[in-house]
Amino acid sequence: MVWSLITLSNTDKLTNVETINKIITINEELRDFWTSVDGWAPVEAAQLLSKSRLDWQVSLSKCLKIWTEDTNLDDRDGRLILAWTNLGSLVEGTMKLFLSVWYESYKKDTKAFKRKDRILTPNNLNLEKLRIFFKEEIWSEKDKRYLDNWILNVQQKRNAIHSYEDRNIGDFNEFFTNIQEYFNFLIFINNKLPYPDEEYRPRVFARISSKIREK
Repeated sequence: MVWSLITLSNTDKLTNVETINKIITINEELRDFWTSVDGWAPVEAAQLLSKSRLDWQVSLSKCLKIWTEDTNLDDRDGRLILAWTNLGSLVEGTMKLFLSVWYESYKKDTKAFKRKDRILTPNNLNLEKLRIFFKEEIWSEKDKRYLDNWILNVQQKRNAIHSYEDRNIGDFNEFFTNIQEYFNFLIFINNKLPYPDEEYRPRVFARISSKIREK
């Protein structure tokens, strides 16, 4: 599996800002391609993607730089909670992109979420529903052991935004480790997306894949 080839050993030499810049570039390229797929993608998938706010994924990616700024004791916890919210929203959006691209397969799946016998489209799924569906229907057994735990960790820390009670929010070192993992996750997801031809695959992925093959 691709995930086993792309580990932190390939990204831990990057600074936090360098990693964030790559995330921005990746989400820009995903936005540019997947919001205009009329003519070759299935009609319903193309309609979903044309209405998706992949531009917000780009904007949220740029917001990650906010959390590299210095903090003080007065605002550190608040900034960390907002940082996890930022990352959790990006993870959720990336998972929705995957299901939107593969919508024809998703809607035929017996475990697709429904409301009053109508299939819930990916844009109507929250992170918990996405996590459950991916765990049961998408991830391989090998992927599941890591990916589900990773998503659950981000989800639980993101949910601190709703909490009045004490909850584990980690620290900024853990947060930036998870930024590196989100970079890996983007590459992992993209490698499972269909393109009409390799020449249409975002350039940043072609460069990364080339480096991986060289290793």
